[in-house]
Formats: sequence, C-alpha cells, structure tokens
Amino acid sequence: MQTIRLYFIDTVRAFAILMMLQGHFIDTLIDPIYRDPSNTIYAIWVYFRGITAPTFFTISGMVFMYLLLRAYVKGDDKPRIKKGLLRGLLLLGIGYSLRINLIGWLTGHFNFNFLAVDVLQCIGLSLIILVGLYVILKRQSYVLSLVLALLGTACFLTEPLYRTLSLPSVPLFIGNYMSKSHGSVFTILPWFGYMAYGAWLATVFFRHLQKPKFKLFTIIAFFVIGGLLINCSSWFLIKLYHMTGFELLNASANYNYLFTRFGNVLILFSVFYTFERFLKQSLVTKIGQKTLSIYVVHFIIIYGSYTGYGLKRYFYKSLNPTEAIIGAIGFMLIVCFIAFHYAKTNAFLYSIFRRIVNKTNR
Repeated sequence: MQTIRLYFIDTVRAFAILMMLQGHFIDTLIDPIYRDPSNTIYAIWVYFRGITAPTFFTISGMVFMYLLLRAYVKGDDKPRIKKGLLRGLLLLGIGYSLRINLIGWLTGHFNFNFLAVDVLQCIGLSLIILVGLYVILKRQSYVLSLVLALLGTACFLTEPLYRTLSLPSVPLFIGNYMSKSHGSVFTILPWFGYMAYGAWLATVFFRHLQKPKFKLFTIIAFFVIGGLLINCSSWFLIKLYHMTGFELLNASANYNYLFTRFGNVLILFSVFYTFERFLKQSLVTKIGQKTLSIYVVHFIIIYGSYTGYGLKRYFYKSLNPTEAIIGAIGFMLIVCFIAFHYAKTNAFLYSIFRRIVNKTNR
C-alpha cells in the first residue's frame, strides 16, 4: 500500500505553535487593565487562544498514530513503537526540567513546583498510552478506531466529574496528572481526549486516504461537523439528558467547552487541508517540524527555565497593547530564528533516540 504524506499536518502544527508563542507572551506580560472582554479585538484573541491547545493536542495525536499505522503497513513498526515510547519519556523529562530553577536550588530555594504537569508531560504520557492501545489493537483497525473515538468522547463527557478534583492523599508526582490543585496546567483528563480524537482521525485518514474525492469529502465533513459541534453539541447533550435522565449529560452541556473547541479544531483542519497544496515545502511547514525546539526556547526566554531569569521576571503584566503586540511579533521571530539556526533540540535528542533504539535492537 502506497503511503501519502499529509503536508497540512505540519501547517496545522505551525499555526498552533505560533499561536502558543504569541499567546504566552501577551498573556504573561500585558497589563491586566487591558483585559477587557467587551473589546472586540481582545475577545477574538481570547477565543483563538482558547483553541490553540486543543489544536496542538489533536494534531499531535493524529500525526503520531498516522506514523505508527504507516510503519505497520510497511511491516516495520517495532522501531516506531520504541521511538514513540522513548519520545513520550523524553517529553516527560523535558517538561519537568523546564520548571527547574537550578540557580534557586543552588542558593537553597527549593520547592516542588517542578512537579506540576504542563503540556509536554501531558503529551508525553498520552503518546505512551496511544502506543499501548496501538500494540493491543493494531490487528483490529476498526476496533482501534472505535476505542479511540469512545475514549475521546468519554474524556469529554465525564469532565464534570473531575473538574475540581483534589487528591490530597495521592503522591504529588501522580496526583498532578489528575488534579490542578498544585499548579498543573494540563492534566491527562480531559486533554487526552483531544489526543484520542486526533489518533482516531489518523485511522480514518489512513484507511480512506487513497479513495477518490476523499480530500473533498473530508474538507466538507470537517467544516460541517465542526460547525455542528460548535453550535449544536450543547443542544444535543440537553436532548439526550431529557431522553435518558442521565445528569452527567446535563452537567456537560452546561459547561460545554470541550466539544465546541474540538469543533473549532475541525474547522481549522478543513481550512489548512483546503490550501495544503499552496503550503507544501514552505517555511510554514518547516516551522511545524521544529515544534519541540521552538517550545523549549520560548519557555526558557519567557519563564526563565533553569536560571529564573526570563521576560516574566522583568516585564510581568506591565505592557500596554501596542508594546505587547509588537513584542509578540518580535518574540515569535526571535524564537523561530534561534530554533532554526542555533537550537538543535529535535535533531540532537532524536539522534540519541536512534542510538538507544539501535542498541535495544541488538
């Protein structure tokens, strides 16, 4: 079976990482007096910032599962499985390390804030879970698709049950993956739901990609289903609640940000998939291939990883809108420049992966 590269995946990843860069810069440094929900520009910015993380998680799950399926068809998925597990562990390690303040530790200011879970740890653990599901179900592709779709739906529907979860008796290292009580930003629930949906999309793409008019059908389906999720998912959950009396459906409908944001993600996918042929081999796709380096560099510059000296230390909540916008543009350019020309996070760490994989194969 001939495998096809999906260039729009890289453009979506580029969009997500650039939105994350400007979002973190502005959110961290702009003066709170300018956070006016009645301001149209600010409201649009908040809306798009709200769909950045769902987009990033969904596309991460999609590209990871697609690569696994492609390797399986070629009869060579064992190296990809090992690389996926190692990549998951790597993301866990980098995620924790970025929250370490070495200078603070050396001067006696130690705390457990570095155990808080952020995006890299959440994606890392999600990749490990996806590898496990793939290994168990790879021979039953339709079952794998069904399980992934059901897991994504279950993560979203049960959100009211763990929204304010606190686990005081659970070790902090474990509890931080489920509760935000100690500073975690991204917990495995509900965010694994987006990874599961992304992996489910990968199974659909891989199974039908070579069929006639698949691209046209998929673009239309993304747009229509995305619009329905945004505008009708709450109504649908309420209808199901009245039919079943299941209170969890009512609670989900009344705080329904997960399904609506997934709808936004699908519409974004439809847009980038539509214009895929104009973006092949462009700078945008190259940015999408350097997301790890970009993430590491931006985190160090803004939050002062390892040293405690970052932009947040000097400009925290002090910029006006003009300064914030100009600064965000300059910040994106600088981070991308460093990631492309100086930071070799991806190439360096992945080369270590290859060495480890080669040794384990002996």
